[in-house]
Amino acid sequence: MLKSTMLRPLLSRRIAGRISRRGASANDNGIRRNVHIEKKIEGLGMELPTAPLPKANYNIVCLPPGENVMYVSGHLPIKADGELITGTLGPDNGGMTVEEGYDAARHCGLNIIATLKKQLGDLDRVEQVVKVFGIVSSHTDFKHQHLVMDGCSDVIMEVFDKPVGYHARSAIGTNTLPLNAPVEVEAIVKIKPE
Repeated sequence: MLKSTMLRPLLSRRIAGRISRRGASANDNGIRRNVHIEKKIEGLGMELPTAPLPKANYNIVCLPPGENVMYVSGHLPIKADGELITGTLGPDNGGMTVEEGYDAARHCGLNIIATLKKQLGDLDRVEQVVKVFGIVSSHTDFKHQHLVMDGCSDVIMEVFDKPVGYHARSAIGTNTLPLNAPVEVEAIVKIKPE
């Protein structure tokens, strides 16, 4: 018969094995974390860009102390290679097409996800993408900002799925955006406690 002190190490190894098989890993501090969303991103063949830095005097995110809602500043469409997509929507005036705008908004979404990963250390801490707000640089006769913003919404849903990724959304047009970006997207995200 095994004594209880002999069972503890055996049970600890079994539990650790189960956690490891379920997709947990240790970060640089030796703290265990889940990696389900990171594995999903990898499985989808997506490449997250390097999390962007602010382009002026503001914080890339704001998470007030003691709260669980993160406010994510506007993100531009920066590709994984660091190239910023530029332009204005409105193919009738020589501008970008809806498809090109959709791709730009998708890159905004990937940048938001990269920022969440950098800030949280673990994308499984995202409890709910609450709201996404998109601004589309467009000619006055362009009326499909909502279709452009589907690029961001679709990538968030691909990564986080329902119910976590299913969010409220607004999309508006404007005559110009910083750095000649075609799209800028900000988000409000509910975070699970550590």
